[in-house]
Amino acid sequence: MSDSSEKLYGLQDLLIDEFINRIQSGEASPSDLNAARQLLKDNQISATVTNDNPMANLVSMLPFDDEGVDRVAAK
Repeated sequence: MSDSSEKLYGLQDLLIDEFINRIQSGEASPSDLNAARQLLKDNQISATVTNDNPMANLVSMLPFDDEGVDRVAAK
């Protein structure tokens, strides 16, 4: 692995650690959360909604009107 590649992987590790620290501490700003979301998306990280995982809890808390929309996860 080249020195540049090692530096990029190291930078990514530091960035991920910083996102984790900010989110866990409750100090993450909306832009921090968006940047973390984008990092996950850019690295093809996704989640499937099922009735027994935290994603379903998040979906149930969102203030959207579901009328006429098919649900991915049934309650």
